[in-house]
Formats: sequence, structure tokens, C-alpha cells
Amino acid sequence: MTVPFTKYHALGNDYLVVNPDDTDIRLTEASIRQICHRNYGVGSDGILLGPETGRSDAFSVRIFNPDGSEAEKSGNGLRIFSRYLFEQGLVDDRPFQILTAGGKVRSQVTEQGRTVSVEMGHVSFDSTKIPVSGPPREVLNEQLTVIGETLPFCAATIGNPHCVFPLDKISAELARRVGPAVETHPLFPNRTNVQFMQVIDRRRIRIEIWERGAGYTLASGSSSCAAAAVAHKLGRCDGVIEVHMPGGILEIEISPDFSVSMTGPVTRICSGKIDSEMFS
Repeated sequence: MTVPFTKYHALGNDYLVVNPDDTDIRLTEASIRQICHRNYGVGSDGILLGPETGRSDAFSVRIFNPDGSEAEKSGNGLRIFSRYLFEQGLVDDRPFQILTAGGKVRSQVTEQGRTVSVEMGHVSFDSTKIPVSGPPREVLNEQLTVIGETLPFCAATIGNPHCVFPLDKISAELARRVGPAVETHPLFPNRTNVQFMQVIDRRRIRIEIWERGAGYTLASGSSSCAAAAVAHKLGRCDGVIEVHMPGGILEIEISPDFSVSMTGPVTRICSGKIDSEMFS
């Protein structure tokens, strides 16, 4: 039995879309790790399993990280999944809804799928919702000591957890060195995505990303939303923000209630079939 897939990237963040109706092979933690492996599999930053049947009001998708864990939400993944639905003729250029483990979002495809906008939901800084250990509070302007460094941080959720470090200087090296220790820090019971953020001006920020379950990442939609929301919450940016990442730029719009929408590109890479021999 083979596993048909379609591969896309969104600013260098690549996912495989697998329709569960197209294969009898059950995706396990081990098989997901192998499929996503850059040498022994197809290679990707994750797998989007959907659309799942059984709902009439939304297209349901499950999002898997390359370590086999399941993510609540992925901004780049949702844009990619939206383009897949468009190419399958399941949606057109009108808004539609997608159901994730991190909540329902509203998506719209433009430019024949090359650009997608997603209303990602409401950003919260509430420690009980993120979650962050300790007393209930908004997690803003706190200090975290990790691998010998004490850094200022804020935490947020947009259906999945984020830890944002507002810093004067950031780098890929910093993200790779500090990110793994923050992801698994006891302060974050469900682990966390990590962003190192530099404010450029009122309309632009730059981030480096360590993604939970995936590692160093060229771009992340939910990370962009979380970092932009933190910059806005701290009063350092306006409500429309360009987020610059190694993979490219996303535009984030933040409403007064901290509902966030994201717009960015999607690129189709290829389609194919994974042979069952790979799993033997």
C-alpha cells in the first residue's frame, strides 16, 4: 500500500498533505518521523492529515510535527492546507472554515492559491490558557534563566503555546542554542514554541524561530502571530505588522481584541506516493 501526498512550502516551511481517504496505512509516531526524515523519508517540517470526514461546517485537519507529536495549530500549515483544498476543488475564493485541535479558523484563498489569508483566532497572554506554570497572570515582561542566560520574555497562545524573547539582537545561532532548552523548560507544561524577536520599527519586526517538535525553522505562521501580538501588546508596534523571517515575510493584522489575521504565500513543490517499502 502506498501513501499519496502533495508537498508544499510556505516561506520555506514545508508540509506534506495526506488525505486519509487515499491510504489504508495508519500514521503512527514512528511512521511520521520516518516520512519527515530528510534522508530516510520524503522530508518535511510536518504532515497535514485531512480533510477528515464527518463535519459539514468545516474542513478538519490534524497537524503532525516531524518528531511525531501532534500540534494544535500551524499558520503555515493552514495556508498550505487551504491551497490543497482549493486545488482539489473543495473550496473556491470565498472564505471557509478549518477545524484544528487549537480551534476553528477562517481562511480565504486568492491568486489561484498562491496567497492565503487566515483569521487565526484570539491571542491570549493568560498563563492558565497558554499554559505557563505559577500563579494566574498575564505573562509579560518576565525573566527566564536558561543555560546560564537570563532573558526577558513574554508568553502567549493562539491555540498553541509560544514564548517570545524581545531582544535588541537576534540570530539563528541564538535560536539553535537557547531554543531547545526553552522548548522543554518546566515553566511550560506542554512544551512551547520559541521566538527571538527584534523590533525594527512600528510596522516591522524580525524573528528567529525554534519550533516545538520541529526545531529551527525558516518561518512559522503562528509564531509570527504570537510575536506580532507581543510587540503590539508591549506598545512597540502598531496593529499592522510585517514579520520578517529567514524564509520571507508575513503580514499580520491585530484587532483591538487581539484577534489576529495572517496573509502570506504558498508554493506547490510536488506530488507523489510513498512506497510501503520505506516502512520495512
